[in-house]
This record gives sequence, C-alpha cells and structure tokens, in this order.
Amino acid sequence: MVHDRLRDGKRVAQLLASELEGNGGALTSLVISDADPDVDPTDDGAFAYAVRDERDAEDERIAEVYVQQDRARVEFLVGQDVAADVGDEQNLRVRPKAVRPPRTLVFVEDGAQVKWILPVFEAVMSAARDDE
Repeated sequence: MVHDRLRDGKRVAQLLASELEGNGGALTSLVISDADPDVDPTDDGAFAYAVRDERDAEDERIAEVYVQQDRARVEFLVGQDVAADVGDEQNLRVRPKAVRPPRTLVFVEDGAQVKWILPVFEAVMSAARDDE
C-alpha cells in the first residue's frame, strides 16, 4: 500500500497555521499574524507568518514560520531550550540558530509532523507563563 505524504512546504505551513488557530486548550491564545498568503518557498526559507500570544501585552512574537520547497521551518524566539528538548522528544529535527537573540529551529518535514510540533508550542507557552 502506498501512503501519500504532504511534503510541500507552503501547504505544511498552511496546515500548521490551521492547527494552531483551531486548537483549543493551551494553544487557544495563539494567533497567526503578519501572514504572507502569496509566499513562494525558497531554498533558505521565505517568511510565511508569525505566531503571537494574544494575551501578551507587548505583542511579541513566539515564533516565525518559514517555507522551503519541501518543508516548513519554525523558529522559536522564546523558550528556545524548551522547544529544543520537546522537539527532540517528538522526533522532529531540531537545531539552534546562533544569532542575537538566539533561536531554536524546528523542522516540519511533512503534514503528519504538524501534529508533532503542537506539543512543542504547548511546552513553550507553558514555560513562558511560568516566567511571568
């Protein structure tokens, strides 16, 4: 039996946006912002949208999502250590990005992995609330 896998970076990012906005529980306050619906994937990753916590008075970005031809890349701007640990536990490819401020990159390489990254967002949100 052949299984079709969604490996189009733009579609993976769109699916992730739908999951984040439609998810209840710990992710209820997450919103998609600064979206570029006409984004074209690039080798380095083109900015698709930001993820924010609508309860954050300062309106800071939690993460940014970039699209490549065959995957989406989520760059966590807060909770980088938590994102790395939970992303690894979820069997996602994770790596640090050495910039100021630092970021943690989590790669979503097919549609099925969209569900795998939701616990990463939940853990980052939980850690952010604990820091308040």
